Amino acid sequence: MNSGLPGVSEGADDRQATVGTPLHEPLLLLASQSAGRKAVLTRAGIEFTTLPADVDEEAVLAAALESSGELAFEDQVLTLARAKAEASCAASEGGYVVLGGDSMLEIDGALVGKPRTADAARERWREMRGKRARLHSGHWLIDDRDPMDGGTGATFGDTASTDVYFAELSDAEIDAYVSTGEPLWVAGAFTIDGYGGPFIERIEGDHHAVIGLSLPLLRRMLAEISLPITDLWRPTPTP
Repeated sequence: MNSGLPGVSEGADDRQATVGTPLHEPLLLLASQSAGRKAVLTRAGIEFTTLPADVDEEAVLAAALESSGELAFEDQVLTLARAKAEASCAASEGGYVVLGGDSMLEIDGALVGKPRTADAARERWREMRGKRARLHSGHWLIDDRDPMDGGTGATFGDTASTDVYFAELSDAEIDAYVSTGEPLWVAGAFTIDGYGGPFIERIEGDHHAVIGLSLPLLRRMLAEISLPITDLWRPTPTP
């Protein structure tokens, strides 16, 4: 697990779980408004609530890079995931296990995020088609439960990386995909579980991480705070 990244709030690793706060149901607080992350958790039967973080991503990364001078791609997404988890944790009333996430695509030696405009998405796809890229998904967990409820006060994270192989799209296919609006606001300008699915030839690694949240990684992180992922499952209806 990675921790102690530069460019984030001091004292985060010394954070203690809030004493006297209620244990929430659901227990998991997702610090993200990503439809993909929500879908991964929902399909896995995991109960959660959301409190999207309001974070200036460019400022967070600039501070981290100024502090360290250099930051690996995996640690850049982890830095953003941490900032989001900490922001949501601070805005909540406490008592949650908070999960922050961020994803960016590494291609041709550069890291790219959301294109945000149709022109940028179109240009991005013209550069990506027929190539292999690597999607990095940072995960940061904060155990903000009351110690009486098993809270540890732990704050730590890790990154899941998956290789993505893009099809050789025609200009017409790129124009049609961009016109859906889907690639404008997703990391790397693509999805694997939507309109973009036909344009992904194959992946190597965790397919959930391509959507933005690695379930195997989440399971291992929860185990670090002695919380089985099965404890977060929705109750099974009685037949």
